[in-house]
Amino acid sequence: MDEDARFAAARERMVADQIAGRGISDAAVLRAMRLVPRQHFVPESERPYAYDDTPLPIPAHQTISQPYVVAYMIAALGLGPDDRVLEVGAGSGYAAAVLSRIVGEVYTVERHPELVDYARARLAALGYDNVHVHQGDGTRGWPEHAPYDGIIVAAGGPAVPESLRAQMAVGGRLVMPVGRSRQQQHLVRVTRRAEGGMREEKLAPVAFVPLIGDEGW
Repeated sequence: MDEDARFAAARERMVADQIAGRGISDAAVLRAMRLVPRQHFVPESERPYAYDDTPLPIPAHQTISQPYVVAYMIAALGLGPDDRVLEVGAGSGYAAAVLSRIVGEVYTVERHPELVDYARARLAALGYDNVHVHQGDGTRGWPEHAPYDGIIVAAGGPAVPESLRAQMAVGGRLVMPVGRSRQQQHLVRVTRRAEGGMREEKLAPVAFVPLIGDEGW
């Protein structure tokens, strides 16, 4: 079996065991996780572990989230094919690539210049042309392309930034780790109600890198 076939088999096992096997049933999310080659979004030294159920190191002293967490957060948004999504924390571009197989357009903001270049190069090489990467303060969002049907924040903050709330479409959802500790948070989902106001739900305990920026830590 050649390398591509081995990775494809590992990806199928990942989806079956780590994602579907742990209760995620959203067909679009499962399909996207089967399509995106995670091994191309990690450094060469980490490729043998690309489909393990664990975060992995990437440049700028950051990490790529474990596959289950990526799938869980995306599934919690309940996205459709015509949706526009904002991601805060592009990292290596992996989650944006998964999102791009589910929705119409993905706008992702990353504060580390090294990761902006890293993500852009990988997304372009693999043909994910509906993903747009911007360097900036993710806590401020990307207002030029708002409103968003979904917002996903891949870092933990003390509260949901008001700038991100303001960029949610009516009926839109935001999923983000929130907590008073930089080490532990609770994943929350915020929904912008059609009649006005926001509904917040706690989903699961998580541990993410800190959300750094004007409206983060």
